[in-house]
Amino acid sequence: MAEALVLKSEVRNGLGGRDSARLRKNGRIPAVVYGHKETPANISVSKDDLTSILRQHARTLSVEVGGKNETVLIQEIQHDYLGSTVLHVDFRRVSADERVRTTVDIELKGIAPGVISGGVLDQPLHKIHIECPAMAIPESIRVKIDALVIGQVIHVKELDLPAGVTVLEDADAVVVQVKTAQALEVVAGAEGANEPEVITKKKEKATDEE
Repeated sequence: MAEALVLKSEVRNGLGGRDSARLRKNGRIPAVVYGHKETPANISVSKDDLTSILRQHARTLSVEVGGKNETVLIQEIQHDYLGSTVLHVDFRRVSADERVRTTVDIELKGIAPGVISGGVLDQPLHKIHIECPAMAIPESIRVKIDALVIGQVIHVKELDLPAGVTVLEDADAVVVQVKTAQALEVVAGAEGANEPEVITKKKEKATDEE
């Protein structure tokens, strides 16, 4: 198992929007560490250090809080309305042997022969809920589609999962499939037909003469 990444932090005494804005202006991101029935710790971390860790797709790491290293899971990252700037991070305390629930991306590998022969790739699931050891969260669940022909479907129950990982989705849920273009058009048409009709009330004529 790879050694956990370490993120240094500073205790945050000031709270509120003004203090958070000041921190971000100085290259730091406000954050909180909570869980395991311990007192939450309000901290700030270096924006550059956090960005480096996120680029490595880390989900669990060690945060240094007041001279003590705590193993945490990146529970939630809050972005601005553009989705480009990190505003706040929630870290949840976990134990090395603890099983956690989280979501990971589904990564398609290869080129489906069915697409080459004129089919259309349809992927209903792009993320998947899993349960696994806190220190062994996979970067993604990889799905090979290099043998997928038109009409063929890969379900959740057919996924090749890393050791210790349990999927929490419906076993019969469709992950990816190759359909004919006509089939997709029929589905899209059916969905449009099921949309509720919007009826607007006609403006009543004035009864009084002006």
